Amino acid sequence: MRHDSPYFFCGIGGSGMLPLAMILRAKGIEVAGSDRALDQGRTPEKFAFLRAQGITLYPQDGSGVTRSEQIVVASAAVEETVPDVVAARAAGAHLVTRAELLAQLFNAAPTGIGVAGTSGKSTTTGMIGWILAATEYDPTVMNGAVMKNFVTGSTPFASALVGASDIFVSEVDESDGSIARYMPRIAVVNNISLDHKSMDELRALFRDFVAKADVAILNLDNVETAALAGIARRTITYSVSDPRADVFAADLVPAPDGMTFIVRSDGMSVHFKLHVPGRHNVFNALAAIAAAGAVGVTHEEAAAALERFAGIRRRLEVVGQTNGITVIDDFAHNPDKIAATLDTLHDFPGRLLVLFQPHGYGPLQKMKNEFVAGFANKLAPDDVLIVSEPAYFGGTTERSVSSADIVAGVAAQGRTAFAPGTRNQSGQMLVECARPGDRIVVMGARDDTLSAFAAEILDALVK
Repeated sequence: MRHDSPYFFCGIGGSGMLPLAMILRAKGIEVAGSDRALDQGRTPEKFAFLRAQGITLYPQDGSGVTRSEQIVVASAAVEETVPDVVAARAAGAHLVTRAELLAQLFNAAPTGIGVAGTSGKSTTTGMIGWILAATEYDPTVMNGAVMKNFVTGSTPFASALVGASDIFVSEVDESDGSIARYMPRIAVVNNISLDHKSMDELRALFRDFVAKADVAILNLDNVETAALAGIARRTITYSVSDPRADVFAADLVPAPDGMTFIVRSDGMSVHFKLHVPGRHNVFNALAAIAAAGAVGVTHEEAAAALERFAGIRRRLEVVGQTNGITVIDDFAHNPDKIAATLDTLHDFPGRLLVLFQPHGYGPLQKMKNEFVAGFANKLAPDDVLIVSEPAYFGGTTERSVSSADIVAGVAAQGRTAFAPGTRNQSGQMLVECARPGDRIVVMGARDDTLSAFAAEILDALVK
């Protein structure tokens, strides 16, 4: 990357863009950007935060890209017709993708810890970052979600942390194939399952990622991930079912607000307590414990840090309670994440009212059968599923599969499901269905307004 060039982020408010912009700004680099959400008046508090960091914001009309020395950062999915891209071509500015820039930063760090996998990346990245920060390793952390431990009054959108050491912790994405760009010293793979690419493509991408690492941290309880053992120079395995793993968790005890378990490793046992619920978070914690251990953190130090881990925003986040009804905001958007959320909530009594906003028409088309099977298998007989129209913020997209198709498939397998239409219509149905003892779960990704929508549902329940 170029430290003496100004950077312009197209879509600067995005979950992958904002932390990158913050890391560059913290290094003293001139940063500006635009965002369609800014133009549409969505999430104004986020853009006020960016301005407070000294970042200049422009409408997404190309007016912010006028100099050849600018480096314009855009998502790989951004179309050539977007005004900022058109302006960059006209001005002779250099265009890079978000993944290219992140890989440049990551690969330049002597100790790059890359967190990969279909599910759990953000939480595992946050856990590793918090353990290393709490043990004074002073890492830089790039996350796709807000890490609550690093939130302050002046940094409400703490999805990045800039440290002074040579450690760079980042989640890395396989959905666009950009995982191939990263050269990790420590490669973490939580799990591998169908999401954005075919399984054959995913196997090749993850295999190459692990092969480049000095140390691979692998989940033995995921068949696809376990198959990667022995590829890296050194492998550290973790498991909740196989005591032969290098890091093994036993005696898992769930609670509504967390988990307790024992970690057995190298003949020693250490007690762990998490304040984030769910068996899936034990897997995330094991990956974090192993990765931090590869840097030099003891299990006792990791246990002390993780007991103070506050979690990641929009991961089973309780918005509030009223009239005996709990409202929960959750990022689940693919079959694995949805299953983990529903399994966690079903550990405790109460009907679930799930409002699922698909994160695009493309994922609906690719994973239609998996969505249907996932909801049909994981919803309890008295649960209710409401699927709103998919998130859509412009551009061209194939709409051959709709929310109604998912609902029809789930209903055909004996579960209660509806597709009322818009999100507001779906929310109204949700409020009308709710009764004391219920837990309402607002599920979805790629739409920052879902959290505000969950808060609106809570307000509506009070009335």
